[in-house]
Amino acid sequence: MTTATPAHDDAPGSAFRHEALLYAGEEEFAERVGGFVREGVGAGEPVLVAVSGHKIDLLRHMLGGSGRWVTFVDMDALGVNPARILPAWRTFAEPHVAAGRHVRGVGEPISPGRSAAELTECHRHEALLNLAFDGGGAWWLVCPYDTSALAADVIAEARCTHPLVWSDRRGQPSAEYRGRPSAEPFAAPLPDPPSAAEETAFTIADLHALRTALADAARAWGVPEARVADLTLAAGEVAANSVRHGGGGGSMRAWFDAGCAVCEIRDAGFIAQPLAGREPPEPGNAGGYGLWLANQVCELVQVRSSPAGTVVRLHVRASVV
Repeated sequence: MTTATPAHDDAPGSAFRHEALLYAGEEEFAERVGGFVREGVGAGEPVLVAVSGHKIDLLRHMLGGSGRWVTFVDMDALGVNPARILPAWRTFAEPHVAAGRHVRGVGEPISPGRSAAELTECHRHEALLNLAFDGGGAWWLVCPYDTSALAADVIAEARCTHPLVWSDRRGQPSAEYRGRPSAEPFAAPLPDPPSAAEETAFTIADLHALRTALADAARAWGVPEARVADLTLAAGEVAANSVRHGGGGGSMRAWFDAGCAVCEIRDAGFIAQPLAGREPPEPGNAGGYGLWLANQVCELVQVRSSPAGTVVRLHVRASVV
């Protein structure tokens, strides 16, 4: 299969270009993504590729010597928690954009092994990219989706979160694109916790006891001590946020599911900032660290918020491969 890549002047002039690339199988991946990357290298553009290690090997082989000019990142490591991906794009792209350079990126956060919860957060990540980089300068991010390996509903959602889709032809506007996330980006409900997960109310006086009880439960589930520390650190930060911003306290439930210790914290607060936890706190700012820190130590952080209240669900794997 031969698919033409676009001319350089097809790139955006002053806007972030976010495009889903629909491909079928590894050969087509290497040809189409490799062509996009090679073109960027040939134009002297900085290029970052975040895909699985196996696909990095495919692209290195396809690119040959051109590959030495490309920054490769293993998405299996970077994207364990999808909320960590957006800050990596900021770190790479924004200095080049500020210097007036065209930039290209390839990011494939969704693979067949993702759980239902991870898929939901990956789709949220894709939608939030359109908000995070809107008006922030011109750079070009292509997100590959394997139509031969991913479910039809995953491909359908990709059309909703990307303004442009490259299937047979590059850069076609997606009729299904929903636009930037709404003012209440966390409104979709989470699945109910298990009925056996008991709910414990807390205030500022209970934070130490709350962390201790959570640590004891995690150890009883066989969670290694280092991972217990990650869970209790994240839960402590989120619970402290509930005390400061959620009406003086909240409630906690914890359970073990599919190899993960899960802790859910609810309060009466409302998170209005869609990018909360995905952007590092401003230096000198006393706030903003709780969700950011939780995303650094947890494999998944699910946030749902509305004027009726907020729930933060933390997932920590008992073992990390």
